[in-house]
Amino acid sequence: MLKEPTLSEYIHQHCHESMERALLVERHPLWVRSCPGLNDIDFIQLGLLRCISAVDSGRHFLQINAEIYGQSLPHSTYFKSLKSHRRTNMLEVFEQQSYQLHCESLLSQGVDYLKEFPELDEYTVEAADGHFISHACHTEKNIHGKVYAAGGIYALNLRNGLLRFLCLVTNGTQRHQEIPVLRDYIEKQNNSPQKHLYIYDKAVTDYAWWDQQKGQANYMVSMLKENSVATFVESLSFDSLNVINTGVETYSVYENKGIKFSIVDYRDPETGKLHRFVTTLPVTINPGTIAILYFKRWTIEKTFNNTKSNLKETKAWSSNGNSLKNQMRLTAMSYNLMRVFEEASKIQQPELIHPSDKKYIEALEKRQQLAQKRGCFVNPLFFLPRIARISSSTIRAVQNAIITGMSWRCFMHSLMARLVPRIQLIREH
Repeated sequence: MLKEPTLSEYIHQHCHESMERALLVERHPLWVRSCPGLNDIDFIQLGLLRCISAVDSGRHFLQINAEIYGQSLPHSTYFKSLKSHRRTNMLEVFEQQSYQLHCESLLSQGVDYLKEFPELDEYTVEAADGHFISHACHTEKNIHGKVYAAGGIYALNLRNGLLRFLCLVTNGTQRHQEIPVLRDYIEKQNNSPQKHLYIYDKAVTDYAWWDQQKGQANYMVSMLKENSVATFVESLSFDSLNVINTGVETYSVYENKGIKFSIVDYRDPETGKLHRFVTTLPVTINPGTIAILYFKRWTIEKTFNNTKSNLKETKAWSSNGNSLKNQMRLTAMSYNLMRVFEEASKIQQPELIHPSDKKYIEALEKRQQLAQKRGCFVNPLFFLPRIARISSSTIRAVQNAIITGMSWRCFMHSLMARLVPRIQLIREH
């Protein structure tokens, strides 16, 4: 009788598939090397296990790894491997392939949180933002005798909820200046044929630079700065009867120093508050789509909450740049495993929903009732399926399954057991 694979073995298999793909990306990758003391697959699995285990430090993790998992490893070998330039290059390629495998898996299962917006089918749509954590203990003070938070920029795919690490901003020895770093990163990716849409906060606005990026199929959506200097050019027509454009008052072209861009004036039908969004997208995109995408940007903050509150990634592993990049990529990869597990559990029984989704629907219904009493209503687009914060119970289940050696099948059944009946609380709006 064949033994059922454990959750740990499932993760191991994913690592092998990702590595096989990574080795095919380049003809003769310079990062390939045989390391008998700690091979690359084991290095990656140790990193994932450290993130998932929610430990306090590297030494804490190595003790748990030896006493609970029976895998003893010299401290020097582990800490040197984190600083290795070769392993950093390897992990960058590996993370990209791991990410693509997850994307393909979720797409094959019908996961697409932007399917109601077919005009975005040609775009990779990501909410991007800087994320900073406490600096490492031994971070050297700068010339002013100060240290700061360490961190980088991440991007959350709004189609499937997967997270990517983009670039390192600072190791804590200087104040973070994330926008110049983001621009450098995007310029280095300009060989991609895919249209790319970044949703970022107000700091990203640089009209001249984004106008140049349109030639490279890179676009942005952001909130218009209150003190933004822009001159009205013309109004754009849009279908006000289309539910997607709910709340849109005007759709216009403005310019700044000869650079043209679009501005959407959106008034929330629930609160009456006016929001102004700026974008470099083609004017054929519905203005309501632009507005709702910016509201979806908040999802990345829920992602950061998961990494800090559940995975306990609140402090840099080291002040070394390579170590930090490895930490952030491994954090993103660990988060993606959790995302895939939770999405897979919800798909198995479509007649059931996750308790967090039920709670969200009930909250929306209460908001709708209160709004209707004031003669208002909640934007119908808020009732569409959304990327939810990964449940704390899911993350704990992963941690426990790894410790106990639970089978993949039993683990998935434990996640599905938490699902609840779908209650039709929402009327047509």
